[in-house]
Amino acid sequence: MKRHVIAAAAAGLLATGGAWAQSVEVLHWWTSGGEAAALGVLKKDLEKQGVAWKDMPVAGGGGEAAMTSLRARVTAKNPPTAVQMLGFDIQDWAKQGALGDLNALAAKEGWDKTVPAALQAFSKHNGKWIAAPVNVHSTNWVWANREVLAKAGVNAAPANWDAFVDALDKVQKAGFVALAHGGQAWQEATIFDGVVLATGGVDFYRKALVNKDKASLGSDTMKRAFDRMAQLRKYVDKDFSNRDWNLASAMVIQGKAGFQIMGDWAKGEFINAKKAPGKDFLCFRVPGTQGMVSFNSDQFAMFNVGAAAQDAQIKLASAIMNPSFQSAFNVVKGSVPARTDVPDRAFDDCGKKGMKDLAEANTKGTLVGSMAHGHAVPASVKNAFYDVITQHFNGKMDSAAAVKAMVQAAE
Repeated sequence: MKRHVIAAAAAGLLATGGAWAQSVEVLHWWTSGGEAAALGVLKKDLEKQGVAWKDMPVAGGGGEAAMTSLRARVTAKNPPTAVQMLGFDIQDWAKQGALGDLNALAAKEGWDKTVPAALQAFSKHNGKWIAAPVNVHSTNWVWANREVLAKAGVNAAPANWDAFVDALDKVQKAGFVALAHGGQAWQEATIFDGVVLATGGVDFYRKALVNKDKASLGSDTMKRAFDRMAQLRKYVDKDFSNRDWNLASAMVIQGKAGFQIMGDWAKGEFINAKKAPGKDFLCFRVPGTQGMVSFNSDQFAMFNVGAAAQDAQIKLASAIMNPSFQSAFNVVKGSVPARTDVPDRAFDDCGKKGMKDLAEANTKGTLVGSMAHGHAVPASVKNAFYDVITQHFNGKMDSAAAVKAMVQAAE
């Protein structure tokens, strides 16, 4: 990997007469194998234009560590060119006046016509484009090792919750870890997204996790969702605490575990490991959430930089929104394009399903922002929900107490 990057950098130096004419500094948390491979597509695209890529990786999915690093840089009046961000974090920085203006580029390239309105709600502030969305991820996916399922006598992807629990039971009894999981708050919240959708449906999800409706948060339906989380807790291994998500994916890839509930970035790990959808692994919606999509979108927020750096910043934003890049990147990353005009030809079966599901959910009004990934409620509420969900998952409170705590967390 290092040799490849050095070779690409050398090619860029030659193209610009021995020195980079321009550069961009990008803060992100894409550090796993599949993520790094996807980011390499963007780096190469910019290097062809004579723009050097200064990498500022901060490990840890979900971006909390990245936001801590960013605050220090902005306080020192030395922001990066662009920062990978999710949902309300983008709006928070925009309100502080820290982000640049991409309106001229967006108008020239017609972003308003091709980016779904649900994404534009986070890409724009007061009508001004401030971020370039690179993808649409959805969080209500299950990933499964086909060989493990066959050995356990599970012959098809479970279609409803009871069938899912039955399949988990069979996998565990066959001597495998039934549910690969990393005990981090954002990972438990990711599972919770799917469980709430499966338990209460999309309207209940909106009322409880987007609108913070107290009656919904304190309802019997929410208690059932927590009861289901407690069910899932029985199927994780004893070493799950603080495991990174990609290591949980590796358990499924390597045939040590049957299932993982995780967003579609997990597919990038399977593809990076040379596994084929349908043949080696299965991808399906959390049972009971078919026809619904909980989404998050990785975007690159463009910070206010000096005049000398603005041209390179605009080249970066344009490269991100280029349809051919959106296809190439998302094929590797596991997500689907943030533009609706990108054909699905290059995508595998899981990718094609993701694009079809997104288009259907967008049309039917069953596309909802992921609470776990900052697209349903602001960070303060999200983090309060995290605390309740992870305490319950770790046995520190029962379902009835968790329901009461969710109502308090929303306040």
